[in-house]
Amino acid sequence: MTAAQPPAGEPDVTAILLDLLKRAAEAHGIHETNDLGGVYDKQWPQWYAQHMTRTLAEAGYTISRAKT
Repeated sequence: MTAAQPPAGEPDVTAILLDLLKRAAEAHGIHETNDLGGVYDKQWPQWYAQHMTRTLAEAGYTISRAKT
């Protein structure tokens, strides 16, 4: 599966999301090890969402609904 290239000057959303997921996975592994003592985190989707939201905001991004 390949994503269409974004229009010139627009961010590559697929690349941004891929980077966010990789960063969240790495950070979550550290969280499980250091904060949860190696216990599997059943709430990992919530943790990922919060991490990704925070990371997007720190990079200056917001998510908004497209006008139709």
